[in-house]
Amino acid sequence: MSKAKSATTRPAPLVDPDPELILPETWRRRPWIPILIVVAVLAVVLGAGFAMNAALQPVVPQALSNCKTSTQLAPHEYADRQPICIVAGKVYTATLNTTQGNIVLTMLPQWAPVTVNNFIVLAVNGYYNGLTFWDVPDWEAQAGDPLNNGRGGPGYNLPEEPSSLKWDAGAVGMARIPGGPINGSQFFIVKTEWPNGGPGTTVYNRFATVTAGLDKVSALAPGDRINTVTITISNPKVSGSR
Repeated sequence: MSKAKSATTRPAPLVDPDPELILPETWRRRPWIPILIVVAVLAVVLGAGFAMNAALQPVVPQALSNCKTSTQLAPHEYADRQPICIVAGKVYTATLNTTQGNIVLTMLPQWAPVTVNNFIVLAVNGYYNGLTFWDVPDWEAQAGDPLNNGRGGPGYNLPEEPSSLKWDAGAVGMARIPGGPINGSQFFIVKTEWPNGGPGTTVYNRFATVTAGLDKVSALAPGDRINTVTITISNPKVSGSR
């Protein structure tokens, strides 16, 4: 039986390198230059990412630096209601930086202290950052749901805190299914008069009032986002004596 002839191997022809792929003389003498360029580009990209992340972090007043959440079980989920961290006799303001602009809320702790405290603790710990206004009919705008569909919450409910305050344009309350518990994070802002004269006997924990940016509230549409929430603290104004 004859053996198969082995194929003769020939050296591959030499190919002239593409002139565009030839490294510059400076790079060949200093091979660290391209590495330095890559490192510089990565530094710029990472720096931009860190700057974006820093921009989305809430600004926390020194007086609220110890406002920690209850035990966190998962992202946006906690074991219990938030510990009390606000103090009496202070004016608390929340500035919602949204995709439509700033909306300023003046808190009402004299009417709903548990709800105000809950909102502030969540806000200073970044809970609301990035959440959307998922429900925006003609008369209100609702946000604060980590699922962005109306079915989410922080894992707990709030107690009812009834008041005699009106539900006119700029009123801010907590969401709930009629007959169900008060959601621990979802809130709504009234844009016009509440249809049919208001909530009736159902309590929605009226905890804040829009004091600036009501035009921004009117412009909100589904998908608009809360970028950050900044909490500020001040002393109440003292009326001058006559």
